[in-house]
Amino acid sequence: MGCAPHVVDHCINVTEIALNISQLLEEKGYEVDRKLVEIGGLLHDIGRSETHDVNHSAVGGKIAQSLGLPDNIVRIIERHIGAGIPKWEAKELGLPEGTYIPVTLEEKIVAYADKLICGDKVVDISVTIEDFAEDLGWDHPAIKRLQDLHSEFVEMLGPDFTKQF
Repeated sequence: MGCAPHVVDHCINVTEIALNISQLLEEKGYEVDRKLVEIGGLLHDIGRSETHDVNHSAVGGKIAQSLGLPDNIVRIIERHIGAGIPKWEAKELGLPEGTYIPVTLEEKIVAYADKLICGDKVVDISVTIEDFAEDLGWDHPAIKRLQDLHSEFVEMLGPDFTKQF
């Protein structure tokens, strides 16, 4: 679709982390559609072929729809942004009407894995939280959503699961 090589590399790295998280979840007894996670991870930033702003998730969803991709892949692409964006905030940001919050386990895995990759490096979630806070302020609701998403994975996998990456 014309994404820059660094975006493609990022998507590959996110996919590797997402598949690692999927495997850990399966080992704990969770059911994960690994193929969906893999495809969603590889395509999550397809919208960056047209824009690098917050709208890239919605643009990516439109691209995926135009390619005839299934809705569950479209939703991963649309909902990976931040730790999710609720309807009211999407409106404020000028996104197409809708909710951009990951709901399914596969959506959450890709969204979370995306926050553990900065460029081509694996980072601790605290680095991403700090980056978000620098851009948005510590009182922005996106910070709490990111912390909550992290807590959800810690609850499922334990506090040190990211040390395996």
